[in-house]
Amino acid sequence: MNDALKATLAPTLKSWIQSANDPASDFPIQNLPFGIFSDAVNAQPRAGVAIGDWIADLAVLEDARLIDARGTFHASRLNDFIALGRETWRGVRIALSALLAHGNATLRDDEALRRRALVPRSDATMHLPVEIPGYTDFYSSKEHATNVGSMFRDPKNALLPNWSELPVGYNGRASSVVVSGTPVRRPNGQIKLPNEERPIFSACRKLDIELEAGFIIGRGNALGEPIACEDAEAHIFGMVLLNDWSARDIQQWEYVPLGPFNSKGFATTISPWIVTLDALEPFRTATPAQDPQPLAYLRHEGDHAFDIELEVTLRPEGAHTPTTISRTNFKLMYWSMAQQLAHHTVGGCNTRVGDLMGSGTISGPTPDSCGSLLESTWNGQRPVKLEEGGERAFLQDGDEITLRGWCQGEGYRVGFGECAGQILPARG
Repeated sequence: MNDALKATLAPTLKSWIQSANDPASDFPIQNLPFGIFSDAVNAQPRAGVAIGDWIADLAVLEDARLIDARGTFHASRLNDFIALGRETWRGVRIALSALLAHGNATLRDDEALRRRALVPRSDATMHLPVEIPGYTDFYSSKEHATNVGSMFRDPKNALLPNWSELPVGYNGRASSVVVSGTPVRRPNGQIKLPNEERPIFSACRKLDIELEAGFIIGRGNALGEPIACEDAEAHIFGMVLLNDWSARDIQQWEYVPLGPFNSKGFATTISPWIVTLDALEPFRTATPAQDPQPLAYLRHEGDHAFDIELEVTLRPEGAHTPTTISRTNFKLMYWSMAQQLAHHTVGGCNTRVGDLMGSGTISGPTPDSCGSLLESTWNGQRPVKLEEGGERAFLQDGDEITLRGWCQGEGYRVGFGECAGQILPARG
């Protein structure tokens, strides 16, 4: 990382946009996450960067020749920009950081340009930030896998023999990935009741969340050419929050022998802002100890986990006060993003710009740090108490789930914004 890039991460760096200097803001000048937005003035979706309470319209700034991305910021997805490569991403970051920094008058004092280039975030509609060619979901939290294995198998054999040897994953459904704020309809499917010989067709009765983080592929690999573990992070553009909604009763019946299908394919929600790995650099930390030592192709030196605080709230329809149902941290993940990507491609699978990789449910060691209701309620046996009365074993219609995540720095935080969705009734 060169000196100009390091300067964009300085904790003392401030912006002339005052809301970006609020220690509680998710979007200080050290963050500069990318997304796609539109507004009432311009209904065309285009690229923007979140800064405090505002969005910097990158298409306007590029037209004014203050940044250069070869015209890609007018597109309705970020794929073309991402495909320009890491040097271009970093060049835009450096230019934006300088432009928005306290003391730089170029944009600050050009009133006409500033009015066009800065859009209040409250006035914007956020869109899916990338076209997603493929989606893969992993299963990389040891605490989560142990909880689920203990619940449905023998606690002494909670982890299957392969779990500690490789990042377990499955190919999900990219077409049903939606942006935060999109309502999620309760799915219908086959459910096998305990005392019935055959399954019934019914609306899901055990609708659940999965608190995850996801990463977006920034540089693909050719078919038959694996990505080395030590090189994998150079292929990652950035991270989002991810809720892989899960129909547990449908899943329990269908997942043998090939894994989840309709129980997962109905919706996966991601946050609209992609936080770059460069913005997350100061928050690197060590991954948990891995025993046994991974095979050679899954080894990497240095710190490859990230200290990201995570929180989930549930707000019933009509309630004023949401209930916090989980607090945990991404740094607990047993398998790193680099190991996941190396394993994903070791057999020769190609990846493409915009591909989404989910971490798998992120759980901690205590009930209040579980990343799913399946775990925190122990499959409905210990319902969660709600702030305004009532309880939840699984989600009810009208419930709104919101995921939040942030890295805490000295006097600032690098946040992801919200990843939210409300449950609609199943179709009759």
